[in-house]
Amino acid sequence: MEFEHIRYRVEDRIAFITLHRPDAMNAFTTRMMDELLAAFADVDRDDEVRVVVVTGAGKAFCAGADLSSGGSTFDDTSGGEGVGLSGHRDGGGQVSLAIFACRKPVIAAINGAAVGVGLTMTLPMDIRVVAEDAKCGFVFARRGIVPEACSSWFLPRIVGISKAAELSFTGRVFRAREEADSGLFTHVVPTAEVLPRATAIAREIADNTSAVSVALAKALLYHGLAEPDPQSVHLVDSKCIHWIGRRPDAYEGVSSFLEKRAPRFTMSAWKDLPDFYPWWKEPKV
Repeated sequence: MEFEHIRYRVEDRIAFITLHRPDAMNAFTTRMMDELLAAFADVDRDDEVRVVVVTGAGKAFCAGADLSSGGSTFDDTSGGEGVGLSGHRDGGGQVSLAIFACRKPVIAAINGAAVGVGLTMTLPMDIRVVAEDAKCGFVFARRGIVPEACSSWFLPRIVGISKAAELSFTGRVFRAREEADSGLFTHVVPTAEVLPRATAIAREIADNTSAVSVALAKALLYHGLAEPDPQSVHLVDSKCIHWIGRRPDAYEGVSSFLEKRAPRFTMSAWKDLPDFYPWWKEPKV
């Protein structure tokens, strides 16, 4: 589709998705939701993309839902467009699920303000690099609504239930540096270093790792959270390593190490995953 509220480009195996409504601090709209869903669908299918970096145009990352329609913004019976409601499914949640399902690593380069959905959409992203002075907040209780974008699932798993409760119940806006030790952010850096740091991490993944290995590792990490005990995880990762050990990327990974050269991995995270993937039961929506 033709993009209006985001920009999308691929440079040397890294996809850059830029939220692009700088005059509105990249506020989230139904159009932005649709474009993000399309972009992540493209990312998954494109073998030239190994990693995704998501950032914002201008001084903000995303200031949250577009509130320009006023008090009816979150009322789907009155045509409110800001949150992207569709069939009683919130737009931020649809984006979060697309990011969660993405087989490629997703890195948030939070270059400025990230509030409401502007922050919750980063929770399913695998790594979050944030500007130390960025204003952030899970402000839903202060807007008379509730946490969305699957954040009540992601946030406690990232920061723990007590910290998640504090951030959600108070709805306070904070500078990113104030939560540098909470686990919410992977790296808290000066604003000028956000995109370079995120790109450097993406470059390390793209240059040195197997796409299939990373896709399976991502699935093992996240879906392992739902397993009842480590033995359940042991059975799944045993199945994965038994399968991948016989594949070309495993041979190449060992050979390149022994020959002291850069690896040349060839397997596709879209076409070459095992026939038992996904091994978890997908909920019906």
